[in-house]
Amino acid sequence: MSVVHQLTVQDPIGLHARPVGQIVAAVKESGLTVSLQRPGGPPFAATSALKMLSMKVKAGEPLEVVVDTNDSDTGLLLAKNIEALINQG
Repeated sequence: MSVVHQLTVQDPIGLHARPVGQIVAAVKESGLTVSLQRPGGPPFAATSALKMLSMKVKAGEPLEVVVDTNDSDTGLLLAKNIEALINQG
């Protein structure tokens, strides 16, 4: 089962190195499989800073955080944490 959380990137710089590093650390700590993707697009592993940066996500773009877990509460909490990291700018 997967939790899919949709968000809009609000940081004026877009998805950049600082939040990407924090996302990698949070995902590794959680032990869950997480990916970021544009709606309808291919998934990019949230444990790879290079893959996430290669998405070249700009401000105003929609993203989906997909968390593979059987615990929807845990998945949603992690996804919202990732959203906060992306938009902390």
